[in-house]
Amino acid sequence: MSETSARLLRLLSLLQTHRAWSGAELATELDVTARTVRRDIERLRGLGYPVQALQGAAGYRLGAGASMPPLLLDDEEAVAVAVGLRTTSGGTVTGIEDASLRALAKLEQVLPSRLRHRLTTLQQSMVRVAAEAPRVSPATLLAIAEACRRHERLRFDYTDHAGRVSRRDTEPDSLVNVSRHWYLVGWDVDRADWRSFRVDRLVPRVPTGPRFTPRPPPDGDAATYLSRRLSVASWPWRTVVTLHCSAADVAERLWPGTGVLEAVDDATCLLRLGADSPASLAWMITALDTDFTVTGPPELLAALERLSVRCRDAIPVAPDA
Repeated sequence: MSETSARLLRLLSLLQTHRAWSGAELATELDVTARTVRRDIERLRGLGYPVQALQGAAGYRLGAGASMPPLLLDDEEAVAVAVGLRTTSGGTVTGIEDASLRALAKLEQVLPSRLRHRLTTLQQSMVRVAAEAPRVSPATLLAIAEACRRHERLRFDYTDHAGRVSRRDTEPDSLVNVSRHWYLVGWDVDRADWRSFRVDRLVPRVPTGPRFTPRPPPDGDAATYLSRRLSVASWPWRTVVTLHCSAADVAERLWPGTGVLEAVDDATCLLRLGADSPASLAWMITALDTDFTVTGPPELLAALERLSVRCRDAIPVAPDA
């Protein structure tokens, strides 16, 4: 009986992933026959769980029911949730720290002792380095997300990096989290173009505006568009560098948001960069530790020349033997 009960719990856990499972897949996961799977499905239905039989070979899926089934997590899922809650408690969303810790405490209370011990060991070994980052409120994130979902115009007051305040009217597309910053990517109605906005710098206005028909996202998706803007388009100094290595090789050494890579062939790629000064561009290029060719702008060439002289002068000259 205990083996059957454990198997039913495992079956219910699989069905809660909100995907369709074929009978053969479930039999493989549970290491039983397809006939046993069918019997277990009937047992779950008898307990009130709305397991749907899909047409064709699609199999089974857990449907929406009148009552919520118990939340079942296997060991890996429980650890993943616990680590996520612990990480969130030091995140960039205000007011969520206490809620995350309360949820973590409730989860730890119901974990089996063996798993609780493993999780405690993991948490005792984890060390977080606090990083300064602007905080955003859950209410602001939810307001933006709801406008994105409902395809309603979002009006807000926005403060740019220079402290200038403006009123913006957008067709919101997505919320994107990059390097501990939250961004809204949307179509700016007044400027008739795509724009990105730091969420910590905006204050939504209510009510939201009229509904709109979603546009195809820029660059294929909002994340690619934002990555391109943050690494190149929004900086006062920009360049295109030819790197004498493959795009796959340099991608491993490229920090997120540093630039946009474009493969040329197996031994060459282009890197589009942006920075606040020619000296910063020079540092970013040389930090990649690969041969390169750059043709401009002249200010960047001068910065590279100064850097080369500084590096040469820093090397001690061996005395004559």
